[in-house]
Amino acid sequence: MASRAPPALAARYAHSSVGARACTNRPYLLQRNSLASAWKRAVLRLAHWPASARALPRKGVAFSFFKIGSPAPKLPEVVKAGDPVLNEPADPVPLSEICTPRIQEIIDNMIAVMRAVPGVGLAAPQTGIPLQIIVLEDTKEYISYVSEEEANLQQRIPFDLLVICNPILKPLGTCRARFFEGCMSIEGYRGLVERQLEVEVSGFGRDGSPIKLQASGWQARILQHECDHLKGELYVDKMLPKSFRTSANLRLPLASGCPKPGLC
Repeated sequence: MASRAPPALAARYAHSSVGARACTNRPYLLQRNSLASAWKRAVLRLAHWPASARALPRKGVAFSFFKIGSPAPKLPEVVKAGDPVLNEPADPVPLSEICTPRIQEIIDNMIAVMRAVPGVGLAAPQTGIPLQIIVLEDTKEYISYVSEEEANLQQRIPFDLLVICNPILKPLGTCRARFFEGCMSIEGYRGLVERQLEVEVSGFGRDGSPIKLQASGWQARILQHECDHLKGELYVDKMLPKSFRTSANLRLPLASGCPKPGLC
């Protein structure tokens, strides 16, 4: 899920477990004709390596997802709408593999890409990896890009980085809200989406330990948006069609009969 960019970057950017290493370098975005296919091939190659090779420890930048001993691979760019990986259900991550170098490398890349865009959430299929992994965080800086009134209406509160494998959502209560959403995979557009106001999510952290937490407001919306990606769904599949617009036209009046943002 994309985040509102600061004013100086508004023309460039579209909207939007514990223990992960912070990304300190801005990633170079890999150019490719079929990112999803390339990553799938890489995953399959690595999956068929001897167990002894897969179990080798990291060697800093010398460890590569594609090849042990070569320079670290450049980070992927976000897969865009139209790539089949965004329209197919993702596979669960075997619990025995969560702590392996392969999955940890995928998680590290997801965090780095999310922060580089920048965004408040990212699902593994958006990097071409059809696995049930999501990362999300919302910071005071990101929230400062919207007005205080809008942040309050969205119930937007900062939260630390979350990494969840195999997330399962459970709705809490009956309250719902509709707000504009954007997506890194559909850059430059927004649409009104009605979602549950409160949810409970369970799954596993990047260390393999069980996770269960309750979320409300904007965090609950991000969780639902990212979990939709794991089902092969995009926000445009759920939005109010007449609300669809470019990011530049976000503040224009809604079409006649189209519900306004806010609590339902």
